[in-house]
Amino acid sequence: MTALVIAVPLFVACLLLGAGARLPRAAADAIATGTAFAVVAMLGVLLADVHSGRSVTWLGGYRPDGTRSLGTVLTADTLNTALALLAAFLTACALLYSWRYFEAVDARFHTMMLLFLAGMLGFLFTGDLFTMFVFFELMGGVAYALTGYRVEEADSVQGALNFGVVNSLGAYFSLMGIGALYARTGQLGLAQIGVALGGRPADLLVAGAFVLVCTGLLVKAAAVPFHFWLADAHAVAPTPVCVLFSGIMVELGAYGVLRVYRVAFGGVLDPAVFTRLLLVLGVVTAVLGAILCFTQRHLKRLLAYSTIAHMGLFLCGLAAQSGAATAGFLVSVAGHAGAKGALFLLVGVLKDRYGNVDEDQLYGRAKGFRLEGALFTAAGLVLCGLPPFGVAFGKAVAEHASEEAGQSWLLALFVVVPTVVGASVLRAGLRVYFGLGSPPRDEDADEKTTGGGEEPETPQRIHRIPGGMLAAVLLVLASSAAVSFAGGIAGRAGTQEADRAGYLHDTLPVLPAGEAESVHVAWTASGLLAGFGTVVLAMALTALALWRPGLFQALERPVRVLHRVHSGHLGDYVAWLLAGVTLLGFLVHV
Repeated sequence: MTALVIAVPLFVACLLLGAGARLPRAAADAIATGTAFAVVAMLGVLLADVHSGRSVTWLGGYRPDGTRSLGTVLTADTLNTALALLAAFLTACALLYSWRYFEAVDARFHTMMLLFLAGMLGFLFTGDLFTMFVFFELMGGVAYALTGYRVEEADSVQGALNFGVVNSLGAYFSLMGIGALYARTGQLGLAQIGVALGGRPADLLVAGAFVLVCTGLLVKAAAVPFHFWLADAHAVAPTPVCVLFSGIMVELGAYGVLRVYRVAFGGVLDPAVFTRLLLVLGVVTAVLGAILCFTQRHLKRLLAYSTIAHMGLFLCGLAAQSGAATAGFLVSVAGHAGAKGALFLLVGVLKDRYGNVDEDQLYGRAKGFRLEGALFTAAGLVLCGLPPFGVAFGKAVAEHASEEAGQSWLLALFVVVPTVVGASVLRAGLRVYFGLGSPPRDEDADEKTTGGGEEPETPQRIHRIPGGMLAAVLLVLASSAAVSFAGGIAGRAGTQEADRAGYLHDTLPVLPAGEAESVHVAWTASGLLAGFGTVVLAMALTALALWRPGLFQALERPVRVLHRVHSGHLGDYVAWLLAGVTLLGFLVHV
């Protein structure tokens, strides 16, 4: 089943590529969407199967000889299968939203969406570092093409170029790290590398390889200072694609860092080093993302920076390095994907209706669309941690894991960042859909990127939201609520991920099995109170932003500096990437 869920979207994508020009548009829509939902069903079956133990598949039957092997292994456990299920579900909803979205596509859009899904699934399931890199590049290459899909627009080409160059450079660093590990161990499997490196302290080559491999993954995760490409890509990518970028693609970068460290470097690299790395990157990423989110007028950029802020929280939560931290990460990612997906899709409706995604220029223009306004507001509340939705549940679990790890000071960050991000979204929704707050001022917006003058992505501008679009919004938002009932799955994912010895044994049976400590996650009274408290704070900050915007004028000068740093110039972004590699090296060796 593990190999099949990767092969099915690849096979159908090839069929659509060959026959797309001769297929009626409705047939291409139905085939692509049906394939994505079929993969969701298969992954549901696989998730039930791996709940009792990992599923290990050696492609071609090339099984290991002792602790060495030539074959490629696919390893499915609860964590990566649940993330794969999320990726397939978001892809299905994005394709449902995209029915008749572009005027002429010849199924190329459908082909790329299925290839993107196959790349994500392969990246998640492979237990081989080089094969992980191959699927990483498949995922990235298709993502660049999807970002620049509207190639006739200069902004799309520029955003795709920034995305492609920065991520490709990150991938080259990762490839150098893989080469260094292969030179040292003669192996490419994660488990095999972990065995070969274990039992001796990390020398300069091993530590350097870890830094290089993590560079490409952290670029994909949009961790500061590797994050510059994200907002540019989200601003120009088609709306359904943004759902996948923010909902699952950047989170796969964090998953990759966790899996590579735990299996390959867990026996050689000091856990304190990994904790320090995640905490420094996480705190800076969360704070910077929240500030830039609050100061945006361009709605797609606003949501992109909110993704960066939440990615910072995910990294901070994983710093606890426990099964409970992994469980909190899984729940948080799934809950965030539902809320963020709904917000992006609703912003896409605004773009297709008004040709505009500028908060000021849309002020009060959508007053007649109360259902959309209610959904936008609900998604904003979910994003800032409204119980019992998945974001609040995951945050509560992560907070508890951080306290258990002696990182209680992170609780303030887990309150402040969702407050600021939630207030940013609520402010935008209440201004656009309900006309609340002070009217926009006539001011020089040179330091800000506005969202006016956008081209609709539908063949003609829409008035009422089509049924397929509304169904996709409702599905992704409902998924964020359903996540709050997935505590058992999250606990099992945390149990398996923390059991490094069990992973090594299942992949290389000659090694002894470990004793896994069961992880149980559930709502706590403090978690519920913290969730409701964050919502109240977010609503208070929203009120200030709506009716007392002058209170934030003192922040304009430092925020202007931050906006200037995000210049859009590719050379600047490459320089920051190199600075980030240096920072990683310092954090590992300090």
